[in-house]
Amino acid sequence: MVFPGLMAHQNHGLQMLTANRLRDGDVLYRRGDGWALFLDEGDVYPDQASADAALAAANAELVRNEFVAPYLFEVREVNGKIVPVKEREIIRAAGPTVHRNTGKQAGQVHA
Repeated sequence: MVFPGLMAHQNHGLQMLTANRLRDGDVLYRRGDGWALFLDEGDVYPDQASADAALAAANAELVRNEFVAPYLFEVREVNGKIVPVKEREIIRAAGPTVHRNTGKQAGQVHA
């Protein structure tokens, strides 16, 4: 189910698109017509038009039941690296916060 009012994000800076994979809940980042597991592998949208187009395409793919809740979030470039602006996205990019020996931070990725 899509809640446009809740997920709409108007921004004039760099953005990325994220969602969660239904199979295992893993955080995904849009890359081309598919998804990547790591933030640094995802596409960065330089303007609102390209970000909105990517979100519309992802929303159209929700019927596949492969991922849920796609939304845009703001990123910035710091020393040549793309990083999330909001703490929520910093945490999501790092993986689970309950055990440092599991998840992305431990290199245990199940694609």
